[in-house]
Amino acid sequence: MTSPGELERTLRENLRGEVDFGAAARALATMDASNYRRVPVGVVAPRDAEDVAAALRICAEAGVPVVPRGGGTSIAGQATGVGVVLELTRHMNALVSLDPAARTAVVQPGLVLDRLREAARPYGLTFGPDPSTHSRCTLGGMIGNNACGAHSVAWGTTADNVAELSVTAYGGAAHRLGTGWAGAPAGLRELVSENLAVLRTGLAGGFSRRISGYGGLDALLPERGTEVARAFCGSEGTLGVVTEAVVRLVEAPRAPALAVLGYADEGAAADAAAGLLGFGPLTVEGMAADLVGPASGLPRGGGWLFVEMRDEGAARSLVRAADAVDSVVVTDPAAQRALWRIREDAAGTATRMPDGSMAWPGWEDCAVPPARLGAYLREFRALLAGHGLRGTPYGHFGEGCVHVRIDFDLASEAGIARFRAFSSDLADLVASHGGSLSGEHGDGQARAELLPRMYGPEVIRLFGAYKDVWDPAGGMNPGMLVRPARSDENLRFAVLPATPFAGEVARCVGVAKCRSTAAAGPEVMCPSYRVTGEERHSTRGRARLLHEMLAGEIVTDGWRSREVAEALDLCLACKGCLSDCPVGVDMASYKAEFLHRHWAGRIRPLAHYTLGGLPTWLRLIAALRLAPFANAAVRHLPVPGLTRERALPPAAAEPFTRWWRRTVGAAAAPPGPRNPGPPPAPAPAGVTLWPDTFTEYLSPQTGRAAVTVLRAAGLTVSLPPKGVCCGLTYISTGRLDRARTVLRRTLDAVGEPHAPLVVLEPSCAAALRTDLPALLPDDPRAERLARAVRTFAETLEEYAPHWQPPRLDRPAVGQTHCHQHAVLGDAADRRLRERAGLGGELSGGCCGLAGNFGFEPGHQEVSAACAGEQLLPALRAAPPGAAILADGFSCRTQIDQLAGLPGGSRARHLAELLAEGLARGPGEGPAGGPGGGL
Repeated sequence: MTSPGELERTLRENLRGEVDFGAAARALATMDASNYRRVPVGVVAPRDAEDVAAALRICAEAGVPVVPRGGGTSIAGQATGVGVVLELTRHMNALVSLDPAARTAVVQPGLVLDRLREAARPYGLTFGPDPSTHSRCTLGGMIGNNACGAHSVAWGTTADNVAELSVTAYGGAAHRLGTGWAGAPAGLRELVSENLAVLRTGLAGGFSRRISGYGGLDALLPERGTEVARAFCGSEGTLGVVTEAVVRLVEAPRAPALAVLGYADEGAAADAAAGLLGFGPLTVEGMAADLVGPASGLPRGGGWLFVEMRDEGAARSLVRAADAVDSVVVTDPAAQRALWRIREDAAGTATRMPDGSMAWPGWEDCAVPPARLGAYLREFRALLAGHGLRGTPYGHFGEGCVHVRIDFDLASEAGIARFRAFSSDLADLVASHGGSLSGEHGDGQARAELLPRMYGPEVIRLFGAYKDVWDPAGGMNPGMLVRPARSDENLRFAVLPATPFAGEVARCVGVAKCRSTAAAGPEVMCPSYRVTGEERHSTRGRARLLHEMLAGEIVTDGWRSREVAEALDLCLACKGCLSDCPVGVDMASYKAEFLHRHWAGRIRPLAHYTLGGLPTWLRLIAALRLAPFANAAVRHLPVPGLTRERALPPAAAEPFTRWWRRTVGAAAAPPGPRNPGPPPAPAPAGVTLWPDTFTEYLSPQTGRAAVTVLRAAGLTVSLPPKGVCCGLTYISTGRLDRARTVLRRTLDAVGEPHAPLVVLEPSCAAALRTDLPALLPDDPRAERLARAVRTFAETLEEYAPHWQPPRLDRPAVGQTHCHQHAVLGDAADRRLRERAGLGGELSGGCCGLAGNFGFEPGHQEVSAACAGEQLLPALRAAPPGAAILADGFSCRTQIDQLAGLPGGSRARHLAELLAEGLARGPGEGPAGGPGGGL
């Protein structure tokens, strides 16, 4: 066999696309969304079909296997490989053409499904199959797995919607497949002729979700029209590489309505599902209470069916005929999306058990005939209990397809033995109901070993012969479907050390929601990936690199890893993944831990000492009253370790606490006389206003405004002792020992909090609420202080509920801080803005400055691009007079530096807007001029 070095050189000489046999590229491709890990020799990103053919020819000559890879969201291990991985999303991701009249589209394999659906939407069309990973799964991967999704009740599987395929086989031969034998590999027609009886008795007549194995081979029967392209679908990369596909489009319903039907329990919902198919539903999805929980908007019941119909009338007819405990018909698109998000995120949310432990894929999508589903689910629950396992079934009840994540122990020998025993018993249970081990995601390594439990020996032999016709050398994705590896080999957990950090890194199951490239409303994750499009800059990519760093096989220099450091360099520590990732990966914390260990005992980058030590520097400048000199210096001289592409914000001439001591003191003052509305209720305990570093030294006007508003609301205001700090800048630069020292000093100063701590800066509030107890888990004071933290809006809502804010009656644009979105929540802020008459929605995503990130060398382009995704377009489209609102100091700085606001306008904290409203009094119009709106 050719050596890796020789293979890499030959591929580079013959391909126009990228060839990367480096540690980082290989590490990023070791895993998909399954429990499995296989280490590739290298990764190739072909430019076009010619590159694919050249790669397959060269690899065949070298005797090196190949696996095609799209979005890497497969849950059975089939998107991992030991040879060369063909990464098809980088270049071969085009929508070649779309013909609305013919209702067809020509696509390349790396095209993400949502891009096709967006292109088809203006014509009233869509692609029928829609897996929950539609924002990042690719058409090539869908063809490989014969993916289905929620709407397959109406529009079928991917195989039902493929007209033609261009396929390149191992060795480089090209095939154009459609209906009829044209383009088929030599020997296929003869194989079918010799096995007509097996095809008719062993495969024909199955139900719609029989996806396992080469389950579509019966499409080659003459009475089925000899659909060679259809038979190729679901082959999981084991036959050849799809380089182009002609797919069929369907008419999208104009005003679909969602009927949510409540039943006594999951079994009752499953029993009812098959009876609803005669009404022509678009979807029949099922969930039980242990997944959905007390989610709002659902009718009474312990199990639910989500049934989408083409219009409201059809939905109400269905409800009248259904024997449900309770029901509701949802027609509002936003309300429908909120409900569907529960379902789409289930692959991740089901990964977490109620006690916080993890559950894993492996038996994700078994399917049985719909009429057998209720009985199957009851027996399935009993089987789980019998093996001492837990899982939460949900899925496509209308087609008998059930998803579940199970709390397997895949690290210990005993746990793996239980996994094998359960797998064997479950395969027998599925087969006893006439079902399929895979209902839409393919078998991969997870289930292929058990295919003989489902199919007879003649069918298994035919599968092997079919594979050999297409791939006689066995180079396409070996170990999958035919002559498979054992289901307990290559488990990804086996290589990890038994440490808490490794357990956190393993939390990433690879569902790849972080790879979505579309700006999605309030969601934040993952801003740097949406800018660069590189896997290593996604949350999943970074988690994979950390996984391999801990494994030590590919990334061999541990915590000093250059590959991991480079991938984390563009992580903004926005914490978006903490809330937007279905399994709650917290890459900001992982980055802090990595930086802590990576730089241990070494001189750090200068930015870690300058902006990382910002509280110390600003405190020194204030104590020596050097703000004018410091501001002049940074305007004219470079700051060590920081970029010269943007200006540092100026230090305030008078810090907030100095103003407080000079004008207010610690004594409480009565409410302001111009407070509109009824007298506020008293708050006898008062509140403590936290002087965070940004409010104290850079934006004291925010603190002064907050004092005005809190006192106007009837609250007594005090300040904590001097020297308190949340440690944010030390955490974000990985100086965790220093952060712990600062936080212990803060706890010593504050003692037992007897009043709510009002923190105006969202990033500081988030640090106190989550990072503080995580860094000092053995100090009970940390948890008590964290529980006392309130945002500005939370304080007013909780401690001055009867206070009426001034009516500002103007639109608002701006930015919800990413840490507020991820950690604190903004529900109270939304309600306060509504009561004050501030209309409109703030931008989601991330502003891109992210504390020290935007000031560090090499980050300016990414920082600005993040702002350009949602924030800057929203500001440009704002109506005249709109208030520019951003509670985060970073967000305000980014807006002021990049938005090109008209003279005198600036972004402000909500406290500032309300204080201005109080100053104007009832009936006075919005302020203009300095600090005014756009």
